[in-house]
Amino acid sequence: MALNSGNGTVPDSKLGDEHVAVQKLQPDAKIYDRLMTLSGFFKQQYGDEPEFYVRVPGRVNIIGEHVDYCGYSVLPMAVEQSIILAVGTNKQRAQLELHHLDEGKFQSFDCDLSDLEIKLPKTGGPGWYSYFLCGIKGIQEELNDKWRPIGMRIALSGNVPLAAGLSSSSALVSAAVLATGHAQGMPLDRKQLASISASCEQYIGTHSGGMDQAIAYLAKQGCAQHIEFHPKLKGTPVTLPAGSCFVVANSLVQKRKAASSDYNERVVECRLATRWLAKSQKLPNWKDLIRFVDLQEACHLDNDAYVKLIDQQLKKSIYTREDICEGLGITEQELETDFLTPSTQHMQQFKLRQRALHVIQEAGRVVKFRQICEQLQRRSSKQDIEQLGQLMQESHHSLRELYECSHPDLERLVALSAKQGVSARVTGAGWGGCIVAMCDSVKAASDYVNVLKREYYAQLPAHLLERYQPNDFNEVVFATFPSNGAELFVQ
Repeated sequence: MALNSGNGTVPDSKLGDEHVAVQKLQPDAKIYDRLMTLSGFFKQQYGDEPEFYVRVPGRVNIIGEHVDYCGYSVLPMAVEQSIILAVGTNKQRAQLELHHLDEGKFQSFDCDLSDLEIKLPKTGGPGWYSYFLCGIKGIQEELNDKWRPIGMRIALSGNVPLAAGLSSSSALVSAAVLATGHAQGMPLDRKQLASISASCEQYIGTHSGGMDQAIAYLAKQGCAQHIEFHPKLKGTPVTLPAGSCFVVANSLVQKRKAASSDYNERVVECRLATRWLAKSQKLPNWKDLIRFVDLQEACHLDNDAYVKLIDQQLKKSIYTREDICEGLGITEQELETDFLTPSTQHMQQFKLRQRALHVIQEAGRVVKFRQICEQLQRRSSKQDIEQLGQLMQESHHSLRELYECSHPDLERLVALSAKQGVSARVTGAGWGGCIVAMCDSVKAASDYVNVLKREYYAQLPAHLLERYQPNDFNEVVFATFPSNGAELFVQ
C-alpha cells in the first residue's frame, strides 16, 4: 500500500525516484485548488474531463550562472511557482488544441500533429505555443517510428513570472515533453525527459545548457540540487544552511532569451574561447572541442591552472573577426559557416578572455558552495555562512563585469540588498529578470522583503504600481522554499 508522500498525493510505489510516477491527486495537495480551477476551464473548453494533469516548477539558480552550456555544474532549486496542464487525448484525430487559462493574454492555438511545423518570426520572440510545440517535436524525434498519431487537448496555466530568469519558458517546454511522453506511453525516466527537454529548445533558437530542464525533473522538496552534466547528468541533493531563507526579487525588466541574440552570443564566445585555447595547446581535434569542460579533461587542468592558461593565451580584451580568423587559421567564410550560429552572424567583436574567466571561476564557486553546505551539516559556523554570501557576491560581480549580463535595475536591487547586509546576485540569464538573495532567517527575510517593497517596488512607474501594488507586490518579491520536480496526477 502506498504511503502519503506529504504533499497531498499518493505516489505509484512501483516506480523509483528516477521516474515520474502517476500520483493520485488528494484534496489536501498544495496544487489542488489550482488544478481544479484548470479542470473547470478544461471542461468549459472541451466539454469533457481531463485524463491527467502535469505540474512542472520554475527554478531559481542559487549559484552557477552561464556555466551549464560549458559543461560545468550548477546549484539551483525548484520554486513553488509552476506551469500546470490539464490533458485529454484523442486517438482518432492527431490534432493539438491549446487553450490558456489567461485567454486575454495568450491566444488559443491548434495544429495537425501529423504535420508539425514550428514557425519562428523574423523579428521578436516566438509565440508562446511554439515552446509547447518544441516539447512535442522532441518526443516525436525521440520515438521516431514508434510515434503514434494521438491528438491532445490541453488547458494550461502558469504562475512562474515571465521573462524573469525563473525558467518559465523551459518549464513550459518540459511540461509539453512530460505530457506528450505520457500520452505516447513512454517510460517517464526523469533524466531522459530532462535531456529531451533541453535539446528540443533548439527549435526556437535557444542553445540551452540543460540546467533549467534538469532541475525541473530532478528537484526534491526541501533541498537544492547540485546538478552535474559531465560525464553524464547527475543530481545530488544539497541541504541548505539551517534557518536560511532565500528571497527572489523581480526587477520587472523582461528579457526573453529566444527574442534576443545576447544569450547565444555568450555561448558562441565560450565556444570560440575553448577552441582558441585548445589550438594553443596543439590539440589535433581542437575544432571538435566546444565546451570548456572538455578542454579541461583533455589537458588535465585544475581550476587554478585553467585560469593561468586563460591569462597566458587570451590577452586581448576584444578580439575582432580578423583576430579570430588569424588565431584559428580559418577564413571568414569558415567562421560564419562553422563557428557562428544563425542568430550571431552579425557579431564583429568577441570578448573571449572575459567570458572564459567568468565561466572557470564561477565553476569553482559552485563546488565551494556545495562543500561549505556539506560542512555546515556537520557543524554550525557563522564564518562558513558568511563565506556562502561572499561567493554569491563574487558571482554577481563577475556576471556584471566579465559576462556583462546585468541591468541598472538589477544593480539597484543588489545595492539595496547590500545596505541591509544581505548577499544577492542576478539569477537566470540576466539582462533583467530577478535577483536571488540569502537571508539568515525567515524573520530577516521578511524584514528584507519589506525594505525592497518600500524602496524599490513602491517607486515603480504608475502602470506597474497599478498591476502589482493591490497584492502588496507579493507576486514579484517573495521568500521561496525548495519544491518538488515534475509531477503527474490523475483524479
